[in-house]
Amino acid sequence: MPDHAVSSDPAVQTQLARLWALSPGADVLGLSRITALLARLGDPHLGLPPVFHVAGTNGKGSTCAFLRAILEAAGKRVHVYSSPHLVRFNERIRIAGTLIDDAALAVLLEEVLDVGGDIGASFFELTTAAAFLAFARAPADACVIEVGLGGRLDATNVVRPLVCGIAGLGIDHEAFLLAEEAGTPAVPIARIAFEKAGIAKTGAPLVTLDYLPVANDAVRAVASAKGAVLVRADEAWSFGVDAGGLTYSDDNGALRLPLPNMAGSHQANNAALAVAMLRHQTAVPMTPEHMAAGTSGAFWPARMQRLRRGPLTRLAGAEPSGGIWLDGAHNESAAAAIAQTWPREARTAIIIGVLANKDARAVLRHLIGMAASVRIIAIPVPGHAHHQPAELAAVALENGAEAATTAPSVEAAFTALASVPVDRVLVAGSLYLAGEALALNEEIPS
Repeated sequence: MPDHAVSSDPAVQTQLARLWALSPGADVLGLSRITALLARLGDPHLGLPPVFHVAGTNGKGSTCAFLRAILEAAGKRVHVYSSPHLVRFNERIRIAGTLIDDAALAVLLEEVLDVGGDIGASFFELTTAAAFLAFARAPADACVIEVGLGGRLDATNVVRPLVCGIAGLGIDHEAFLLAEEAGTPAVPIARIAFEKAGIAKTGAPLVTLDYLPVANDAVRAVASAKGAVLVRADEAWSFGVDAGGLTYSDDNGALRLPLPNMAGSHQANNAALAVAMLRHQTAVPMTPEHMAAGTSGAFWPARMQRLRRGPLTRLAGAEPSGGIWLDGAHNESAAAAIAQTWPREARTAIIIGVLANKDARAVLRHLIGMAASVRIIAIPVPGHAHHQPAELAAVALENGAEAATTAPSVEAAFTALASVPVDRVLVAGSLYLAGEALALNEEIPS
């Protein structure tokens, strides 16, 4: 599925248009093009501040948010590279704590395209090169870099990390990550684990959660082959959650931390992973107080985010007592994570749009099952290939939805909510749709 980006800034839009014209227009895995492009730029990826590199099917963005929050609580300047953006392309590149401004972004993209426009690099590869160039030129204490797709063949996998982390695993991007290839695991979740573990580097800690045994085995095999130091949960470190907070423990002792403010029980996993990554390196020391401040203070937009009262939510009339929530929930494991913490007794309306390359049936099955009463309003995902709303509505009814209708847009769906008796609303199914909702409600990530 190709990436998408537009900008209201004419100079940035000029470079984005060039980027689209020069790139293949689709996801392309492999390291040859990014390596050639970075070589022409002077190999900026070799001059970065200490790198925290994070992969995973779900939770990698949130883990990066916890890393950034903890590091910044300690007064550190942090570069962050993440994807996709929700509203503005600038969200992908954060320089020493601040999103890159339009003037700097336009110049940066122009430089990368002038130097490497003939290489045939993908949109993501060109963006990655621009980010690394910006990071190499600006002083900072750490870099937090999120993998784009997979890990082993992702464009970010040219960095020399201080420590690597793998968040939650699940089945996604099957056309790329489960493509037949000799020497790779046959079991799908083991193959996913193999691809994510491909970010491992010799001598660097590879910090992971605890997965299914077959996935753990795949990660261990890759770490061994790469000479990485495997640091797995429930083996080298552990954590537990109760109503009062999060308890983390490893060979260096125990920490008592506050629960994350980000909604969802799965965020404790991501916070603990970030803490474990920081605890298993010594180049950027952190105190327990920094860990606590970052764990409670982290925020990552469109991950179980409660929408405030704004132009979009006002279309629904009076705010439901349980609020209006926004999440990507773009694959089965993400939907399952939401279902685990959603109040089962809440009469629920779900506004959903799903990209064409996603398993809409699996997503809907989890979301519909999370509450005793669920109504679906299916909509298109603007500007992207998507499952037709009528198809989604039919699948929703097959999976037990109390009712299922369609609407032509996000705004129309919210207007329809005004006549639906519900306690709680979820907008889900695609991060692109989440970005549309944030823009319409004037909640632009900063």
